[in-house]
Amino acid sequence: MARSKFTVAAVMAAFVFAVLALFQLVASVFGHPRIDFANWRGVQQQDGQVPFEEKWEPRSMGSQYLLGVGKADITGPVAEIEFMGYANTSQIGTGLRQRLNARSFIIGDPSNRNERFIYMVLDTQSGDTAIRNGILEGIAALGSDYSMYGASNVAVTGTHNHNGPAGWLNYLLPQITSLGFDQQSYEAIVNGSVLSVQRAHESLALGTLGYGTVNITDANINRSPYAYLANPADERAQYSADIDQFMSMMKFTRASDSKDMGILTWFPVHGTSMYGNNTFASADNKGVAATMFEKTMNGSSSVADGFVAGFSQSNVGDTSPNILGAWCEDGSNVQCTFEQSLCSGVAENCHGRGPNFTIKDLGATSCYTIGTRQFEAAYSLYQNWDSESTPITGSAVRSYHTFQNMTGYSFALSNGTNVNTCAAALGYSFAAGTSDWPGSFDFKQGDSGSPSANPLWTVVRDALKDPSPQQKACQAPKPILLDVGEINTPYAWAPDIADVQVQRVGQLFIIVSPGEATTMSGRRWKNAIASAAKNASMTGDSEPVVVLGGPANSYTHYLATPEEYGVQRYEGASTLYGQWTLDAYMNLTTYYLPYLADNPPSTPLAPGPTPPDNRANSLSFIPPVVYDTAPLGSSFGSVSTQPPTTASPGQTISATFVGANPRNDLRLGSSYAYIQQQGSDGSWVTYKDDTDWELVFSWARTNTVLGYSSSTLQWIIPEGTLSGTYRFAYYGASKTPVTGTINQFNGASGNIKLG
Repeated sequence: MARSKFTVAAVMAAFVFAVLALFQLVASVFGHPRIDFANWRGVQQQDGQVPFEEKWEPRSMGSQYLLGVGKADITGPVAEIEFMGYANTSQIGTGLRQRLNARSFIIGDPSNRNERFIYMVLDTQSGDTAIRNGILEGIAALGSDYSMYGASNVAVTGTHNHNGPAGWLNYLLPQITSLGFDQQSYEAIVNGSVLSVQRAHESLALGTLGYGTVNITDANINRSPYAYLANPADERAQYSADIDQFMSMMKFTRASDSKDMGILTWFPVHGTSMYGNNTFASADNKGVAATMFEKTMNGSSSVADGFVAGFSQSNVGDTSPNILGAWCEDGSNVQCTFEQSLCSGVAENCHGRGPNFTIKDLGATSCYTIGTRQFEAAYSLYQNWDSESTPITGSAVRSYHTFQNMTGYSFALSNGTNVNTCAAALGYSFAAGTSDWPGSFDFKQGDSGSPSANPLWTVVRDALKDPSPQQKACQAPKPILLDVGEINTPYAWAPDIADVQVQRVGQLFIIVSPGEATTMSGRRWKNAIASAAKNASMTGDSEPVVVLGGPANSYTHYLATPEEYGVQRYEGASTLYGQWTLDAYMNLTTYYLPYLADNPPSTPLAPGPTPPDNRANSLSFIPPVVYDTAPLGSSFGSVSTQPPTTASPGQTISATFVGANPRNDLRLGSSYAYIQQQGSDGSWVTYKDDTDWELVFSWARTNTVLGYSSSTLQWIIPEGTLSGTYRFAYYGASKTPVTGTINQFNGASGNIKLG
């Protein structure tokens, strides 16, 4: 998350004051993801320096695996629903810039149908318990052919996109600003995700995998460098930057014809290029990169039909796409303070600037730029694959998953000290937000020990749950603002039971992180897995390679290092289970690592405690679509404002139609908006649709009582667009008064001569 404004409208009448205050308080926080690959040697390498000649002997061909890829639309309701990520109660959807997708990658052992795993990349803020449960149920419903997929080998990751419809999460805290749970939003994600798995399964074929990396130095920065500097100097000296500036990639190649089926990448940069006041749904910079790669490969003779490009998140916690840094937007035009990201003593005016921040388009151009830079790096690596990659080898295809109750989990650190984690809690600096989208009121980052905020917030906190002395001591030096792990009214506010999962193919290990690991947290965690795998001789002569993907399976907010936790900037304040959260995950994942060995323990790994499933009892105050009507003398789909009859590349043009609520039909796998081109025979063919960044669909209610609305299609005509005759086409569905019948309609604008 990126800001923190809360409202507990549904909790209890006794908490009305606390609820209203929190509703204002929490539109600030659903964090940021980040990714790094493994520095697999005992001595860490410098960022981006990947001397493959020292890592592996080049091989002409890797081992063969069963491979499958699939993609499907998961775009939920793009109007009248809050977006998930910024927790900004005023960020209510009004349209669509680019569709959201689920992308699934299956890797299996050809000789054992039960040794497979699925790695899913969803254009959502995170993975989630409710979503994962729905996906597992949906896969099981596909029948016995899918019986090898289950809780132990399915990873559901999110790209940490902050600009998709909300209302689908399992716990109350992220439901508050969206006014609860929305079944339509939830089903769009689950059904599309299951369809992507089905398509991946149907594409299964023998093939090979390769792995490579490429540097990207202009697509992310560290937004909390002050906290990063709290890490030991000798540890920081092992790295060339305070972020990981390289992308890791796996390429899937079919054996029968040497055609590429897809790529899967990991790179850490927050999905916050689009600002917190943007109301057009999109998949942010990761979605731009993925769609651009897929469109580039479309029609290529070197790729298989249905080529899929996954751009997964990594140790994203303290990263930002706003690469020009954090500046005061209060007229002073000075940089925000280094320690606390303040402007004149407050956080609200401190905003990160993307590469194209001077263009006032809610971050759209900067988003496209950051996405393009990821695409260009990935495509460059792809084009030079033979010289820049190494085959994945080894027969092992393994995955484990279990749950761990993080309340009071006790374990020993590497120095022998016994420590324990805590029930989930969020600190005061959680409410300060980040420079990607700051919080409100008098909250500040770096607020450790005794909080500096107005004492009124202590009253608000205690009205909800006064943390016990034991909880305060466990979470110290975090001053607790929301003791979310100990509030279960009307149901659990946040997860205390966390997912623990790692997947493996050959020498490659994938940490599936439920929270947003910071840069240094990701490095430590990957090194721990690599060291444990090497000490156990799990990869033979090959050095283990480790990547980290997330936030996945359930959203457990952040994973800061203990040193960063002590600073209590946003990331530390959002580390739920206390200062030993990262070490706990490292301890758990290395302890269970033998389950990924060539000869794993004969006793199956216990599933662990079951987290609560709140789908059936989640509250919802989201009003339904009542009805739609067209103004007298018009019909749905008719044009109320025609576009110009002539236009040129570089120009922005639009057409407005008599519309209906897009929630009536999500048009999954299809489109609301089209640019059609006229052929020489007079017929019209699709030229652009909802998957194209330059075509924007906007919807507005013009009369609530009468049910009138309008839909505007805007085309930002790219340079280089060919001369010809074009037109806008709009497809929608209306809801009939009284009966509630849904009726499909469409309309087209007048012709536009481009030339």
